[in-house]
Amino acid sequence: MHIQQAGVERRSRAAMVLTTGLFFLWGVANNLNDVLIAHFRHVFSLSDFQSGLVQSAFYLGYFCFAIPAALAAERLGYKATVILGLLLFGGGALLFLPASTQLSYGFFLFALFVIASGLAFLETAANPMVAAMGPVEGAAQRLNLAQAFNPLGSIAGVALGATLILSDAPQQGAAGAAAVQLPYLGIAAVVLGWAAVLAFTRFPRAATQADGSGGSALAGYGALLRRPRYMAGVAAQFFYVGAQVGIWSYLIRYAQSVMPGIGAQKAAWLLTLSLALFMIGRFIGAALLSRFDGARLMVLFAAINIILSLVAVAGGLVGLVALVATSFFMSIMYPTIFVLSLRGLGPLTKAGASMIVMAIIGGAVLTMAMGLLSDLAGTIRAAMIVPALCFAVVALYARAARREGAT
Repeated sequence: MHIQQAGVERRSRAAMVLTTGLFFLWGVANNLNDVLIAHFRHVFSLSDFQSGLVQSAFYLGYFCFAIPAALAAERLGYKATVILGLLLFGGGALLFLPASTQLSYGFFLFALFVIASGLAFLETAANPMVAAMGPVEGAAQRLNLAQAFNPLGSIAGVALGATLILSDAPQQGAAGAAAVQLPYLGIAAVVLGWAAVLAFTRFPRAATQADGSGGSALAGYGALLRRPRYMAGVAAQFFYVGAQVGIWSYLIRYAQSVMPGIGAQKAAWLLTLSLALFMIGRFIGAALLSRFDGARLMVLFAAINIILSLVAVAGGLVGLVALVATSFFMSIMYPTIFVLSLRGLGPLTKAGASMIVMAIIGGAVLTMAMGLLSDLAGTIRAAMIVPALCFAVVALYARAARREGAT
């Protein structure tokens, strides 16, 4: 019996390590977009609004495939859904080769859409899988710890993009488009290899069991729409992701605006610093959540970020420092909102997770809104009003969740 239990524990540890690696991998993909926005702006001579379509195509993929991912998780189990997501992720990365050969911005956007469709499967399955592989009372801390490896991947993605894609002498045309080939072919190789390793690794039953045909998940969406607390969590995630994606998408542009003469490659390292602060915040946040109420901590962090975003509207070096600092205080928001929203859903958890992932469409909608506001106002600084409003929504949600004792 002791030997059997030891074997189960080893499988659980291996499963957690491999699942945590997924958070790293989608961090790479997510934040390479921030580099692509700055790069494609020069390659295809785009406005802020047009370059923001990178995020629109990407997060539209999340939106469109979150529900199919939930149905897959119900029918196939979490592990099989994750493997399917990795195959789509790798396939989308491979599409960067023909897109660069054809010098087509539209083709690049389609490739990003395919990548995001894979990530929708990954996030819909991996987040609740981490929460399920252990005691319920430790779910928030466990998910925050796993999510801490997401910004590590983000840092790797931006560093990869700054080194291999960006240049202080902006590239245009075919040469600029070709610069994206090597990073994305490398990503495809790693992702497809990870899928193969997962396929041959035994996972705990909570990660592999299927609940049925998928019909119960589909039927559950109506019930979720009638749960105000849950829907408030979906709204909070929409605005949080919009703030996070918008700030990181335009940080390079903002730095170049307030520090004339700085090149895109040097500005990208400021984004790397932001992501490092985000990662540090995740680890510190995971520690704090073992001692403090998650909703209360999120109220405090959101309030600080409202102030920092408004300082960024003012511009200058102080505004840039404030904008970079927002990343530290964003750190706990996504996983904490995720856990607070799913608490108590029971059999509706898979459907609930998919709608939380669908809320990531905020990254598309609000990044476009920021780009449009920047174009209309003639300065990227004005766009930072949008994340300030987003953090206000997060603060209100966290305050309500605290009052209801949903912690």
